[in-house]
Amino acid sequence: MENREERLAATFIELADALVNDFDLVELLDLLAVRCTELLGVSAAALLLAPPGTELRSIAASDSGYALSDLLAVAKRDGPAWESHRDVTSVGPVDLDSARSRWPEFAEAAERAGYREMCAVPMRLRDEVLGALLLLNIHSGKLSVSDIRLAQALADAATIGILHERVVRQQADLVTQLHTALQSRILIEQAKGILAARSNTSVDQAFEMMRGHARRHRRRISEVAHHVIDTSGTLPAPKN
Repeated sequence: MENREERLAATFIELADALVNDFDLVELLDLLAVRCTELLGVSAAALLLAPPGTELRSIAASDSGYALSDLLAVAKRDGPAWESHRDVTSVGPVDLDSARSRWPEFAEAAERAGYREMCAVPMRLRDEVLGALLLLNIHSGKLSVSDIRLAQALADAATIGILHERVVRQQADLVTQLHTALQSRILIEQAKGILAARSNTSVDQAFEMMRGHARRHRRRISEVAHHVIDTSGTLPAPKN
């Protein structure tokens, strides 16, 4: 079984591969969210980004369920991720009882979703601030100082990758890229609901089907989502 150091090294290699091979922002951030749960032992992780001049938006999450989605709708305007992005600093970990007075709306939504510990670190590089990485636990007292440092390192790696992509491809505008990612996320959310209904399965299982199909056949998950929405089938046939 791999130890934490080996899994961490493998994660940074995966992030590097995602940047080199047909850069896809949504895929990169989805990967980071899932790896955060594995490396940090948290119950859920999410990334919220803010294109310049706009509010935070949820772009990627380790859990595609409705409970977390409802919480993230609040997290963009209240809670540790919002505060971390605003102040460009790590926030927490904070237990649910302390959160009630600090972020009443977020704490109420977190309790409904079953989370009792929360933390966030900024996605930033020097003067550039893109958003925040939100970490959630169903039990309190789980996140250590070293966990927070590792979370910041992962967030920094993703931020550097996004900003490096902008430099390498100067013609690509970061604002357009982030807005495109937002539209892709909306499309994916629609498709997984449609696929769940057609396949008589859960939304989470439908999302895993789409993501697995995209990876196996070297397609972007947004392409798979388009096919699910635009046809009466379930998943597209593999490329020749």
